[in-house]
Amino acid sequence: MVKPLAFKGEKKTKKRKAPSAEDNYLVEKNNQDRAVDTQEDDSWVTADAPGDINGPIVIVLPSAKPACIACDAGGKVFVSELENVVDGNPATAEPHDVRQVWIACKTAGTDNVGFKGHHKRLGTFSARTEAMSPEETFTCIASPDTPGTFNIQTQRDKFVSLNDNGNDIRGDAESISFNTTVRIRMQARFKPKLKASKDLKAKEKISRKELEEAAGRRLEDEEVRKLKKARVQGDYHEAILDVRVKGKHDKYS
Repeated sequence: MVKPLAFKGEKKTKKRKAPSAEDNYLVEKNNQDRAVDTQEDDSWVTADAPGDINGPIVIVLPSAKPACIACDAGGKVFVSELENVVDGNPATAEPHDVRQVWIACKTAGTDNVGFKGHHKRLGTFSARTEAMSPEETFTCIASPDTPGTFNIQTQRDKFVSLNDNGNDIRGDAESISFNTTVRIRMQARFKPKLKASKDLKAKEKISRKELEEAAGRRLEDEEVRKLKKARVQGDYHEAILDVRVKGKHDKYS
């Protein structure tokens, strides 16, 4: 399900399930809550590689004042100044207007990507097309000299660029230059490496108390380490069962 965009300063509410006294439930519920937190991470980060570009994005232009490519309800594309920027650094840019946000759509079987405006139309120079054809897809080429920046190439081997006056978007640049170099900001939950890292950390985070509640007894330090390791490796349920069995044996020995 597509989630509505949230902007800086807005309050977020999180839904929580009702607690239960069932054995092992607290541990499983804690895992689910952390997974939801990872999936709902709507903070903005910089795309580092073409493969990162997915979901809601902001295309930050190489302008004197931080600005981005925006699109109005009629499909007209224009330069929009960014307000949510820390110390004028474009690497910290976040949108303050839904018109500044595009949805990056991968094209199956290719390295190309389409950009859909907030009004669900595709394009970059005039976003008025509903269906994605090759003409509405682009190739994002990572800049070799400036990490975290890209050059957006059309299917006609031209490049998207900012004009010399800094007030218009063009799509006919013959070669890569400063004016064609853009930064792409995206929501953290769509960035593959970051998402995988957060998922791994979520698996690692579990308290001794939660483990002991699942085991039904106090645990030794070595048992806690083994259970935490098992969560990361994916064999937690087998490990907790072994701990429970061992506890019963120790009790009657």
